[in-house]
Amino acid sequence: MVLLSAVNFTLPITDPILKFLLILIIILFAPLLLNKIRVPHLLGLIIAGAVIGPFGYNLMERDSSIILSGTAGLLYIMFLAGLDIDLTDFKKNKNKSIVFGMLTFLIPITLGFLTGHYILGFPILSSILLASVFASHTLLVYPIISKFGVAQNRAVNITVGGTMITDTLALLVLAVIVGMATGEVNNLFWIRMAVFTIIFAAIVVFVFPVVARWFFKRSQSSVSQYIFVLVIVFSGAFLAELAGIDGIIGAFLSGISLNRLIPKTSPLMNRIVFVGNAIFIPFFLIGVGMLVDYRAFFKDLDTLKVAAAMTILAIAAKYLAAFFTQKMYGFSVDERKLIFGLSNSHVAAALAIVTVGHGVILETAADGTVIRLLGDSVLNGTIILILISCTISSFVAQKGATNMALSKNTKAEVVEEESNEKVLIPVSNTETVEELINLSTLVKTKDIKDNLYALKVVDNNEFSGSTDEDAHKILTKAAGIAAATDNRLHELLRYDLSVVNGIVSTVKENKITDLILGLHEKTVLSKSFFGVLIEDILAKCNTTTLIYKPVQPLATIKRHLIIVPPKAEKEIGFPYWLIKVWNISHNTGTKLVFYAHPDTLSYIKKVNEEHPISCEFKVFAGWSDTINLHKEINSNDNLIIVLSRKDRPSYQNSMDKVPAYLDRFIKKNSFILTFPMQIGVSDMEAGDSVDLSNPSILDAVLKIDEIGKTVSNLFQKKF
Repeated sequence: MVLLSAVNFTLPITDPILKFLLILIIILFAPLLLNKIRVPHLLGLIIAGAVIGPFGYNLMERDSSIILSGTAGLLYIMFLAGLDIDLTDFKKNKNKSIVFGMLTFLIPITLGFLTGHYILGFPILSSILLASVFASHTLLVYPIISKFGVAQNRAVNITVGGTMITDTLALLVLAVIVGMATGEVNNLFWIRMAVFTIIFAAIVVFVFPVVARWFFKRSQSSVSQYIFVLVIVFSGAFLAELAGIDGIIGAFLSGISLNRLIPKTSPLMNRIVFVGNAIFIPFFLIGVGMLVDYRAFFKDLDTLKVAAAMTILAIAAKYLAAFFTQKMYGFSVDERKLIFGLSNSHVAAALAIVTVGHGVILETAADGTVIRLLGDSVLNGTIILILISCTISSFVAQKGATNMALSKNTKAEVVEEESNEKVLIPVSNTETVEELINLSTLVKTKDIKDNLYALKVVDNNEFSGSTDEDAHKILTKAAGIAAATDNRLHELLRYDLSVVNGIVSTVKENKITDLILGLHEKTVLSKSFFGVLIEDILAKCNTTTLIYKPVQPLATIKRHLIIVPPKAEKEIGFPYWLIKVWNISHNTGTKLVFYAHPDTLSYIKKVNEEHPISCEFKVFAGWSDTINLHKEINSNDNLIIVLSRKDRPSYQNSMDKVPAYLDRFIKKNSFILTFPMQIGVSDMEAGDSVDLSNPSILDAVLKIDEIGKTVSNLFQKKF
């Protein structure tokens, strides 16, 4: 009983352990219960917050701990939006983002001003500030979009870009109106705002990536990398506040600045998304729910009038912006739902604007009545707007995302039925295993989670108990690294007379399609090593083979320089290695620089037209040009050299000089040697063209992803 007396069971709960336990129970069970009646889990957490909050059963106060966690969650949502955006697609559609951003700002702010001034009878400054509430929105339902795997849809990218525009403009309106109301707007005000904003943006966009690349190259600790990311997020938010802009803009720009440094398939990205969805974002949603005061509906007629006008017109304005965007750019109905669902939630910026406006006292009447820039009715009306807009956004976004995900999966099922992609990574050195797994997750088909195989070959002649134990350790480490990227890795331990025999036998037994071999940073590529590799593995394994020597983490690479020999497009393995390279850029956002013959470049350019990524094309007349290429390689570049088997169309005798070239000139850079697969190598004569009417070959080309289909179509037109 003495122990029980130490716990305070009075309401609201003050015991920190009990408070945290209650929140964890809500995070665990609220989505499960409400999903049974098809209520989105985000909305479920908001409702749960309203039930336990001070205006519900008063189980918990919205104290500083809830506010702190909620603020972190809000910044996390904005950071994830910037981190997950497809920058290549964003650049491609930047004009559409600007148009949508202006539509979703101008339409609401116009309707908001007319509503405030002519319907509600507010003064001009109050009406403009109310209109900025209409114009702002929060990407509250972004986690729903991300969960359904459609976060990189063009409509989502356009909406995310437009969000930065409309929220920035809305918060600038707040700063200007408050300054005018308090008499602080003058020339110095405009100069200070412009200078601070430019300095803030320059630091986040240009300095943060440099610091992050330096850190990631030197720290391999998963904990340190994650903490560093949090430091970047909150540093960006703090710098934004110093510039007079809300911290959500700083968090969003921080996400964009780290976008290319955190691959979407990396363990770090998996940790960021996991912790955000498990802790930070739920805390924010519960905190939002605690603001909901259902009693505001019954307080007075003026509150109901303001709340009804704000809710109806704000939602209508956002719908009009989404509708006009859809019609202008020919988007589907489901894409319109994504745009409307993402842009309709009024939470963070709306609260910031109303809270600041409510705190500005214009005058005090003789009877003691306080006249504020935004009155109590607007504050209560905003809470109702938050509840209703979030409810509508959750349902609409989930419906649109579900429809698009189902459509995407239907198409993917056809490809997956024929897909037999299996990636084998022979492991022998604990220092290189992480980068080999990272490379395999970047190049493989991302929708398949169990097609990675790690192989450790134990030489029977050198077998011992310690050798067997070491083999299990390195396989366990490889499996753990793969699991951190949400991939299941098959651990293969093989006892054989030689490593080469073990690899070749494993490839045949498991029908491996892609082979990734690793070289230690100190390994020297001798001609004998190169010759044995080609003769004993490449000649016996019909796989796309990548030989990778990691000098720095793949995530820190700025450019991939790809040397492609003439006539590479005449080999059946061409689309296979091209897709692998394409996936590297797609998953990391890095730039690809192709050096190839004009005929080969024409194929690659057509692929880029259909599936645009950041590319540069340079004519590479002959293999002798390789000698001077090292002069163009920078410190953060990775070199990819496409080679070939003897007697194949793209093979050249000068390829034998590649080992000496790499050992002499490419000592401080990572490189990947790529050997294209060959179907029926022993049955083909040099120079033969590939008959792509063969169904089995077409199936193989189609097996990986949509880029494979594009290359297949290009080949059919050619031959």
